[in-house]
Amino acid sequence: MENRSLVTIAEHSKEKILYMLEMAKQFEMNPNRRLLQGKVVATLFFEPSTRTRLSFETAANRLGARVIGFTDPKVTSSSKGETLKDTIMMVSNYADIIVMRHYLEGAARYASEIAPVPIVNAGDGANQHPSQTMLDLYSIYKTQGTLENLNIFLVGDLKYGRTVHSLLMAMRHFNPTFHFIAPEELKMPEEYKLYCKEHQIKYVEHTDFTEETIANADILYMTRVQRERFTDLMEYERVKNVYILRNKMLEHTRPNLRILHPLPRVNEIAYDVDDNPKAYYFQQAQNGLYAREAILCDVLGITLEDVKNDILL
Repeated sequence: MENRSLVTIAEHSKEKILYMLEMAKQFEMNPNRRLLQGKVVATLFFEPSTRTRLSFETAANRLGARVIGFTDPKVTSSSKGETLKDTIMMVSNYADIIVMRHYLEGAARYASEIAPVPIVNAGDGANQHPSQTMLDLYSIYKTQGTLENLNIFLVGDLKYGRTVHSLLMAMRHFNPTFHFIAPEELKMPEEYKLYCKEHQIKYVEHTDFTEETIANADILYMTRVQRERFTDLMEYERVKNVYILRNKMLEHTRPNLRILHPLPRVNEIAYDVDDNPKAYYFQQAQNGLYAREAILCDVLGITLEDVKNDILL
């Protein structure tokens, strides 16, 4: 049987990405449908989450599924020494699909290889975050009217930021120009720069973050410096406030510019930016519901035609 798991966005073709965005658009028009009536969705979060977990659970509920799972591995048998394999196999007995966030890179891939039900990767360490990428793509498409030929500026923690790694891979189909803005300690890892070269993705690296640097951006994708990924807290203290976006920096940016952020933010976007019409991060989080409804349906074999033909409730 075909494994319909979503582990990495890199496995999606251009056609598949556009297909998923169209499905998300259908759900934005009406998010309340009973397409997953009788299904059980398990959300296993071995790492903290607010938006990802709540939007997946809301998506499941709005589609008529039931939700089981946990948000703290300390309350599960993994605290007694149960292996990830045994946890996955056990939960597979109860659920039709497993949405999993894990602190280890590669955990989602491993789970997808052993589980008898589909796995959706809700973030594995600093590696990938494909469902976030799908809502990022949907947000970019909605605000720009296209995914083609855009100037996308990625700012902050590009070393550990799994959202920027996934976005980079997804955009390979659309001829972007990336600008990587990061301090030396947090610059884009070599493996992703090699990926750019292999796929003819244009990129420029910067260490300065000024009004002039971002003047030509179509998308400004801010990220927080992730304290939980650092083994050296002195290094974290050195870089945590290195880039802060302030409202004044946006005065001479393009009118179509939109500011994205996977959230939560810490200090990297000043609160005076929130009222700027170019700020889009809260709407971006809302788009997560529609993108994740599309993902749950697709992974469970429900097609775009099924969604279009569904009787609206």
